[in-house]
Amino acid sequence: MNGPNLSVEIAGVTLDNPIVAASGTFGFGIEYSDYVDLNKVGAISVKGLTLEPRKGNPPSRIVETPSGILNSVGLQNPGIDHFINHDLPMLKQYRTKVIANINGKTIHEYCQMALKLQNTEVDFIELNISCPNVSQGGVSFGTDPDMVYRVTKAVKCCCQQPLIVKLTPNVRDIKEVAHAAEEAGADAISLINTLVGMAIDINTRKPVLANVTGGLSGPAIKPVALYMVWQVAQTVNIPIIGMGGIMTGEDAVEFILAGATAVAVGTANLVSPTAMLDVLEELIKYMENHDIDDIHQLIGGLVL
Repeated sequence: MNGPNLSVEIAGVTLDNPIVAASGTFGFGIEYSDYVDLNKVGAISVKGLTLEPRKGNPPSRIVETPSGILNSVGLQNPGIDHFINHDLPMLKQYRTKVIANINGKTIHEYCQMALKLQNTEVDFIELNISCPNVSQGGVSFGTDPDMVYRVTKAVKCCCQQPLIVKLTPNVRDIKEVAHAAEEAGADAISLINTLVGMAIDINTRKPVLANVTGGLSGPAIKPVALYMVWQVAQTVNIPIIGMGGIMTGEDAVEFILAGATAVAVGTANLVSPTAMLDVLEELIKYMENHDIDDIHQLIGGLVL
């Protein structure tokens, strides 16, 4: 007996299942290949890429918090050229779809990276305009609907692949920002990125993170993420990749019911390298227990 149909389509690209590795939590995928069958993962959003290699922020860069973590890694990565020449060929040995997460200080930098990726085997480009722990770019674009429109429109003109726009939750109205991205030509939206937070060492009276603030992720942010995914699903007509504290198959079901076509697992990968496969198995079990034979019967299925 065959199991339920899990395949989903985002902007004309078919994923075998809706489970995605969230950027920054799964490296370039290859690092996990000894522990996880990458062929069983719907897509991998690789570690955030910049035009030039980046060392990231000084330590301390990660601290545990109740029900989550604060990170202030600062986009440490080997640069987009290294990714294209060394990491991407290894990753394309697998069935999983590849999402290149790009980060720029200026619109021009974002466009330069999109142009470099044009003739590669990358399946999607994820425009990260929502990183909360770098000093320039990113969050300054993602909090202003007009800037979201401008950077999305510019990058879309340089894209060969479908463009996913990743949104920050640190805004006044997430619906307004999502609408701006869609109007500018985004093919899909991913949300939420981390919430801004901080931790203080009461013995030294200093911030625990060298960067003072960081991005909060994990189960603590799930209710906020779920609410924002639901809001955006009622605002746009393009697919949504929902994320924020997904640790179990039941969490994934909640996001899908709220309107997400796919779901990204992030912090859970730092707890267990097999977290995504566990979420997938639990999602399948839920569907079987409820006689659901197609994932599309769940997408946007919230009953009010």
